[in-house]
Amino acid sequence: MGGVGASADPRATVLRVLIAPDCYGESLTAVQAAGAIATGWHRSRPRDRLTIAPQSDGGPGFVAVLAARLGEVRRLGVCGPLGEPADAEWVFDADSKTAYLECAQACGLALLGEPPSPRTALAANSGGVGQLIDAALRAGAERIVVGLGGSACTDGGRAMTDQLGGLAAGRARLAGIELIAACDVEYPLLGPWGTARVFGPQKGADAATVAVLESRLAAWATELDAVAGRAVSAAAGAGAAGGIGAALLALGGTAESGAEIVARHTGLAADLGAADLLVTGEGRFDEQSLHGKVVGSLADAARARQLPVLVLAGQICLDEPALRAAGVFAARAIADHAGSVRFALVDAANQLIGLTSATAAQIGRPPPETEQKPQ
Repeated sequence: MGGVGASADPRATVLRVLIAPDCYGESLTAVQAAGAIATGWHRSRPRDRLTIAPQSDGGPGFVAVLAARLGEVRRLGVCGPLGEPADAEWVFDADSKTAYLECAQACGLALLGEPPSPRTALAANSGGVGQLIDAALRAGAERIVVGLGGSACTDGGRAMTDQLGGLAAGRARLAGIELIAACDVEYPLLGPWGTARVFGPQKGADAATVAVLESRLAAWATELDAVAGRAVSAAAGAGAAGGIGAALLALGGTAESGAEIVARHTGLAADLGAADLLVTGEGRFDEQSLHGKVVGSLADAARARQLPVLVLAGQICLDEPALRAAGVFAARAIADHAGSVRFALVDAANQLIGLTSATAAQIGRPPPETEQKPQ
């Protein structure tokens, strides 16, 4: 791997490295991933100055990342995606009267208790998210930010609205409340790029189940659009978290990038401005990563500053032209380093440390064909 910038030779310089990963699926939280990357980097380049800033796009880890910077962590017993009890954490900032919720805490894939299947894809619901919103309202929140992503459900937020008394009642309860859907994707509710067809298979749905989910969502979209008085189902972000995004919009909410919300609260702009290199990552770096998720958002921000970006992901599913177009100068996969996806998952922290150390050791080295022997 070549140098990371034109301003200095990184082999003779102390680099300022910003470490800002998302979570790696269910194997590593963003905080754990950032720690592993920092450990691996320090092994090979101990003189570099590291800034550790774990990120989230609204999916799993949204609350954990914000909890270190904002307000009080609260806990609530809710119904999980299949109706079983679950303990959800949320953050309340009393000064700004803002509640930060995370749908993955109430209806996340990790709460299924079994591998995703057509049965769970059909049965999983968003009711627990409605319970979190209700708790935030009862606590006196005047602004509610709901992190979307990592859900097991594809119910369009129907069960969530039921917990609030239904669409009309929920909309009335939230009148005067600033409701924000912190989205991790830009997709609509329906169609070829809708939540059932794009994300249903990741949640266990086979082709027949995807068709059932799409049909359910189409009927629900009619109700959402009617209550909202506009086509919220077609809006960017409506398909986030199995369509919870669309329901939040119908309840009077607005959609914002979850990655940008976290970036603001973690002072990411200042960190980017002070860095020589950005190191980020996630479980699977693919086309979806470039549409509202952490790595894509960070790459956009870094490109505007001409800051080199290195991606360390569980798997890399983009080719070289796509990486270049995204502003990523290099991407490395834990699965390749570990020798298999399975081992990359079961030994994620150690394998990420090893991959980072090996990658950091190559920073600034010219390709073998351009190396020159001393005269």
